[in-house]
Amino acid sequence: MLTPRYVFTGDFAAFEAYFRTQPHQVRTFRKGDYLWAPGEPFRELHYILSGVAQTSTAHETGRRKITSFHGSGTVFPGYHQQDFRIESAIATVALTDMQTLAFTKTQFGRMFEENAPLAAQVVEWYAMYVNLLLYETAHQEYNSTFLKLCNLLYLLAAHQPGTVLGMTQDDLADLLGVSRVQLTRALSALRGQGIIRTHRGRVEITDLSALAQHCSLETR
Repeated sequence: MLTPRYVFTGDFAAFEAYFRTQPHQVRTFRKGDYLWAPGEPFRELHYILSGVAQTSTAHETGRRKITSFHGSGTVFPGYHQQDFRIESAIATVALTDMQTLAFTKTQFGRMFEENAPLAAQVVEWYAMYVNLLLYETAHQEYNSTFLKLCNLLYLLAAHQPGTVLGMTQDDLADLLGVSRVQLTRALSALRGQGIIRTHRGRVEITDLSALAQHCSLETR
C-alpha cells in the first residue's frame, strides 16, 4: 500500500524517449531560478531531466508552506487546461541547477489525447499528489509538532537514497507549518533519543527503525 510522498521522481521516466520526439523546448535553470514567474499562472509543463525543484505556496500574510519536491524523471506542474486562482500563490524554484524539456499546455494536451499510457500515468500522478494533500490536511494538520516531524522525516527518508536529508531547519518548519521554536523542541527530543543528528543545512537519521516507531499508522 502506497504511503504519501513529498519527493516526486521517476514517475514519467518511461516516457522520456517519447517526450524527446515531441515538439518541446530545452530549458536550463540555475540554482535559485523560478520555473515560472511568481504570481503568474504557469504556461509550460516541465519534464525534469536533471536537478531538483521545490514547490511552495505563499499566504497573503507572507507565510510560506513548502508542499513538495520534484526531481528527474517527473513532470511538473501537472497537466490541466484551466487557470486556477491559487496558481498565483504557488512558486517552484530550482534547488540545484536543472535541465528540463518544456511543453506548452497545448503540446502536452495533444500528447495526453494521443498517448493512452501517458494519460493514465497523468491520472496516477494526480492521485499521488492528491493523496499527499489529503494526508497533509486530514491527518498531519491535527498531529503534534513532534509527530508531524517524525512523519515528515520518515517519509522523506523513504523516497531518497541514504538517511541524510539536505534540509535546513527553516525548510523543515515551512514544510510542517510550525514555528522555529516548536521545531527546535521536536528536533531536540529526537536528538536526545539518539534518532537524529543535526548539522548545518542537513539532518542525519541515525536510527530509522526507532523513528518509525514514533510515526502514525497512516505514515508507515
